[in-house]
Amino acid sequence: MAIFTDPIREHAGFEPGDAEWLHLLVGDWQMVADLAFADLALWFPLDGGGYVALAHARPSTSHTVFHSDFVGERIRADLQPLVDVAWESQKIERSGETNWTTEMAMRVEAVPMVRNGRTLAVVTTHMDLSSSRMPSRLELTYRQCAYDLLRMGTLGLWPDFATPTGSRRGAPRVGDGLIRLDVDGIVQYASPNGVSAFRRLGDVETLEGRPLAEITTALLKDRRMVDETLPLVVTGRMPWRTEIGSRGVSLSLRAIPLRDEKERFGALVLCRDVSELRRREMELVSKDATIREIHHRVKNNLQTVAALLRMQSRRMVSEEGKLGLEQAMRRVSTIALVHETLSQGLAQSVDFDELISRQFRLSAEVASPSQAVRTERSGDFGELPSDLATPLALVINELVTNAVEHGLSGRAGTVWLMADRQTEADGEDTLRVTIADDGVGLPAGGHAEGLGLQIVRTLVTSELGGTIEWSTRPGGGTSVTLELGLRLNQGM
Repeated sequence: MAIFTDPIREHAGFEPGDAEWLHLLVGDWQMVADLAFADLALWFPLDGGGYVALAHARPSTSHTVFHSDFVGERIRADLQPLVDVAWESQKIERSGETNWTTEMAMRVEAVPMVRNGRTLAVVTTHMDLSSSRMPSRLELTYRQCAYDLLRMGTLGLWPDFATPTGSRRGAPRVGDGLIRLDVDGIVQYASPNGVSAFRRLGDVETLEGRPLAEITTALLKDRRMVDETLPLVVTGRMPWRTEIGSRGVSLSLRAIPLRDEKERFGALVLCRDVSELRRREMELVSKDATIREIHHRVKNNLQTVAALLRMQSRRMVSEEGKLGLEQAMRRVSTIALVHETLSQGLAQSVDFDELISRQFRLSAEVASPSQAVRTERSGDFGELPSDLATPLALVINELVTNAVEHGLSGRAGTVWLMADRQTEADGEDTLRVTIADDGVGLPAGGHAEGLGLQIVRTLVTSELGGTIEWSTRPGGGTSVTLELGLRLNQGM
């Protein structure tokens, strides 16, 4: 939301933490806009005089007074004097009721954001007064809360760096429920939504006039599951978040202590019923666990099939039949290895470098029980979607086996596996894989299309959507190159 560009950083003379403090302000000031029933604008001085708008927030509790975006624009001449006074005085300055347009009257306040005795920026609040009516108790309380927070901004007490900035869903908002506490943690006011949220936890007659800590403790059935931050949140002593649960209801709480120059004089507690959010999250966790279990069982079944093929091959009299069963066993084992990797993580993607390191050595060793074959790897495959990992592992397995059995042809040698992953101009990742050996090289009539190479060609063209090319390796031997697009947006 904020536009803290490098030129502003260079000319602002910010000290350590100043820019981060303003970022924290803009990240949390939607709460103030909702409490104030007003638009908020953040102004920063320009070298040549005047101010530029860095950010703008509209209230969700009322209609906006600015329908067009003015971030990046210079301040209007009729607003600048008020901002100038606030910048110098370091106090909240209020204008009279001014008709900014032919159809709307607004009350404007300028609030200097002061840190370590220096004004860093000015926040202006713009509240529509054209539809004047007697404000409700809720509105009066909300506006007082907004004023208290903004005044803390003039003292450098808000925003607080201890405020949680985690990304977990379900952060309480003003409209979800607000409770105001006095310095002793006794409820002074609770919004209707706040009362409703607590009543879902259990039978609560009223909140006002009672300590929130006492109310919360009485509602909790299983105190072994209580978050250790709960006492400091429900008493309003620390600007933290916590979560409580009872009777199948989950309530997210956030405390904002209210302070002045001398001491803490109260707190705001925002509350939100996040039962449905947590239920959906648990469903996702359960589905992830189910998927992992499926991959685990598939891996076990494939390993069983591979073991049966191994047993059958030992009983085969025909060498050709034994060789066919051993090749089938290796292919099944390769697929099982991919499922084993998928069963160990939440994401449906594979760290292919870790997987192929084991598979590469295994393929060469199994294909060369009586040969001294060295294996060398270079480059990185990175994370690959599972729908590409399985066919690519099979292709590499077949090509390495072919290089050992036919390229090296019963003698010692080396097999290389090289990966080159790049991001193209259109943002798509491409992968080039090369399997090479220093063996006898390609026969005069080209390579023979056995079953293994037929499988390779089919997997490359249909499953991987790539190309494959055989060539003579410089220095002797054979080199096979695969090229494919990764389609990460579809697979991950």
